[in-house]
Amino acid sequence: MHQQLTIRPAVEADFAAIARITGDSYLSAGYFDDAAHPYMVKIMDVAERARQATIWVAERQGTVIGSVTLALAGEPYADIALQDELEFRMLVVDPAVQRSGAGKAMVEAIVAHARTLPGITGVALTTGSEWESAHGLYRRTGFHRVPERDWFVPGTDTKLLVYRRSL
Repeated sequence: MHQQLTIRPAVEADFAAIARITGDSYLSAGYFDDAAHPYMVKIMDVAERARQATIWVAERQGTVIGSVTLALAGEPYADIALQDELEFRMLVVDPAVQRSGAGKAMVEAIVAHARTLPGITGVALTTGSEWESAHGLYRRTGFHRVPERDWFVPGTDTKLLVYRRSL
C-alpha cells in the first residue's frame, strides 16, 4: 500500500532536497563518477534551473522523494521538444525509495498536465541508452521509441534515446 503522494510545483525550500536526490540518482545509476563533474554541478544548481524551467516535486508524508523538470520548445531546458511537445528532463526518485510508484505517478501527472496545454499533442523525453529501469517505466506509461530523433551528448560517443507519447 503506497502512502499518498503529492505532486506539486517546487518552491525554494525544496531546492536542497532536489539537488541531493538528483545527485544521488545520477551517481547511483552510474552516469558520473563524482558530483564534481561539470554536468552534475549544473543539474544540482536547482535555483538556476528553477529560473529557466518548471520543476515539480513528488512529496510523500512531507518529504520530497522525487523531482522532474518540464520544458517547452525554445525554452533553455528543452533539448528535443518540437513545437507541439512538452518535454520532461531529470526525472529522479530518491534511490532510497525507488520502485515505490513515485516515478510512474510523476509521468502520469506530466501527461495529464500536457493534455491541458494548448497546441501540445505529445510528451517527449531523452534517456540514456543504458538505463533499463527508466526504459521500462516509459514503456509502461505509454511512451514509444523514436529512434530517428536519437542524439549524442555533444563531444562524446554517449548516445541518448528519445521516447514520445502522443496525447
